[in-house]
Amino acid sequence: MRDHPHADDSPDPDVWTGRATNRVQWLLALVGAACMALGIELAVDSAWTSGVAPLVMSVVGCIAAGLLVLFGTLAFVHVDLRLDKECVEVRCGHMGLPRRRIPLSHVAGADFTALVTPRNWGGWGYRWRPEKGTAVVVRRGEGVVLRLWDGHTFTITVDNAESAVRVIRDRLRTITPGSAC
Repeated sequence: MRDHPHADDSPDPDVWTGRATNRVQWLLALVGAACMALGIELAVDSAWTSGVAPLVMSVVGCIAAGLLVLFGTLAFVHVDLRLDKECVEVRCGHMGLPRRRIPLSHVAGADFTALVTPRNWGGWGYRWRPEKGTAVVVRRGEGVVLRLWDGHTFTITVDNAESAVRVIRDRLRTITPGSAC
């Protein structure tokens, strides 16, 4: 967890950053790598006697499933939240994809939530639920809920979410609704 010391009378930092990490996702990435290794092993050292078609289907299936699990989990090992004077930027994983930039002028308010769980959002990752809005959930714990002017919400799991909400609220006092990044 990153610590962002912030006294009530000190000015907000120009750029606030926060992160949430989920080490369990690394285990799932290992499962994906194991599926890929199995597919490669089948392709290289196969003793199948039932024909080429089942072998090809097994190799392609193992490699495809391995790639899907590997890259799907590595994309959500962590989330980075960056808040500058004009925008909130959310980046996932090591490549920063998916990424979302939300101009502060599109934010009506920000709230702290003490408990965001993958179970409530249908799992880890970039989630959308009609009754709840959109979320980036990489672990169980505290988060920031952005209320947008269009009526939608965007929830992000991030360490030190209370500090992020305080900075967002301070910045919203000086933003004109509708202007862009």
